[in-house]
Amino acid sequence: MTPTCSEATVQGHGIVWPITKDEVPETLAVMDLLEFCEDHVAKPIEADYHSFFRHNHLGFNVEEGQAEFRAAVNTILARNGIAFEMDGDGIMVRLGPPELAPILKSAVFKTGDDTLDELLEDAREKFTSPSLKVRKEALEKIWDAFERLKTIEAGKDKKATVAALLAKAIPDPDMRERINKEMADLTEIGNSYMIRHTEVGKKPITKSEQVDYFFQRMFGVVRLLLKGTGRGG
Repeated sequence: MTPTCSEATVQGHGIVWPITKDEVPETLAVMDLLEFCEDHVAKPIEADYHSFFRHNHLGFNVEEGQAEFRAAVNTILARNGIAFEMDGDGIMVRLGPPELAPILKSAVFKTGDDTLDELLEDAREKFTSPSLKVRKEALEKIWDAFERLKTIEAGKDKKATVAALLAKAIPDPDMRERINKEMADLTEIGNSYMIRHTEVGKKPITKSEQVDYFFQRMFGVVRLLLKGTGRGG
């Protein structure tokens, strides 16, 4: 069957259409469709009345229509406990772990190092993607940010810069030692799993829950060090 003009438009954007109950599309395909609809929706507004044909001419308010569409989508997602929402730009984002989402959203990175700020922002943006592939890229970015953060303080070598960072960020010796051990564990994880390296023998990350766990663990340490040294977070 030849698709209609509207169907051809949707399909021309690489979006699955029509959707049937017998062939449920992948989550990312549904996200693409919702974003497409938000981009093309508008609210009809009654304008002047045509007395001869007895109907009103219509105008269309794009901003109101898009706002109402986003609200309706987010209500449905929330009611069904689905961990996605459509943001103010009409982009579908993943909410992530409920305890991390508000902290990650409100974090401000002012490290004084442009490259470190960029890595942290990239990690935050990619972590909210509906795509598991992109979210795994967020792990690479947060691990790269961690490695750069280790060298941000003055010192003759990396061991000295890490010691200076910990001394400045964490005054309590016992807590400092515990965080130092955690940093060593995270470094080993980054070298053992396919986060920063892809050589044969590295352990793959295959599940969304694993990404959540590793990212949340690393972000907790990075944020602690940033806030402890007055670099935002």
